[in-house]
Amino acid sequence: MATVTATTVTATTSDLLAPEPIDDPGAHRVLTGDRPTGPLHLGHYFGTLHNRVRLQDQGVEMFVLVADYQVITDRDLADRLAEHTENLVLDYLAAGLDPERATIFAHSAVPALNQLLLPFLSLVSVAELSRNPTVKDEIAHSSQAAVNGLMFTYPVHQAADILFCKADLVPVGQDQLPHLEVARTVARRFNERYPHADGSAVFPRPRALLSEAPMLLGTDGGKMSKSRGNAVALGATEDETARIIRGAKTDTERRISYDPENRPEVSGLVLLAALCQDRAPGAIAEEIGDGGAAALKRTVTEAVNEYFRPMRARRAELGADRGHLRQVLRDGAERANVIADATLAEVRQVMGAI
Repeated sequence: MATVTATTVTATTSDLLAPEPIDDPGAHRVLTGDRPTGPLHLGHYFGTLHNRVRLQDQGVEMFVLVADYQVITDRDLADRLAEHTENLVLDYLAAGLDPERATIFAHSAVPALNQLLLPFLSLVSVAELSRNPTVKDEIAHSSQAAVNGLMFTYPVHQAADILFCKADLVPVGQDQLPHLEVARTVARRFNERYPHADGSAVFPRPRALLSEAPMLLGTDGGKMSKSRGNAVALGATEDETARIIRGAKTDTERRISYDPENRPEVSGLVLLAALCQDRAPGAIAEEIGDGGAAALKRTVTEAVNEYFRPMRARRAELGADRGHLRQVLRDGAERANVIADATLAEVRQVMGAI
């Protein structure tokens, strides 16, 4: 499985941003989102979702995409798409995204966004797409009998997602950084090939915002993922959470320490407890000491259930009104279409396609 190391990130994305307060938040626009393939989990929350809410609360303009068209990149059918889409919106709202301050919309409801894919594909070579490490990883874990062509356009489609609204900041997990680099490349090449008459650029080059936990490990020690069955869903009950964490992989050493390089599975659990308790991982490990894996898992379970109890209560309340979830998507699509139409018209004009 391909991985993205901190060294790779630094070398390819020179202006990577840390999770610090944003200067002049009103001058920025964020695009972020998820594919509706199942419930969001703790990796989503600490990897990007918590960061989205933080940025929204700072006053940054927020666009949140439900990437329904991208569901079929690595699977033959978009199974239970409407249900998963509504549940994704439910997770967003429960986590604190506010549809009055964040534009929440679906791919399929914004035609002009998807039309940007065609000119953008002309700016990227087949070789560049085929060696993208995130694409390689998705192909390795694809549920399809054969990889379809859409898989290779996936990073460019994400570039269209980001650039249609001219987002300049993108909260991402570490594994998504290669896709963001494609968006930066597309923006640069488009601006060089099709500048405005006065020489000004059409698109900003978006920058990444990594959270303090860019990649949480799943209970099997691999990347936490909906499709790999190794994650705790945000909407899981407390009993379900306890059962999943009890089954988490650890190691044979009794004393608990925080050593991500040499003890990744144990350290992943320690980090999860630390994030939920807003404490240093080393302090959590020291406190557990010789208690072993059983004590570690009890600590993690209690920390997770305590942290997410209010969010799960909000989720249950919001989930009783499915009509509200659909209205959030309709309102978001209306706002997104106005922007996408204007961007597509601008692209056509600089390309001489009008």
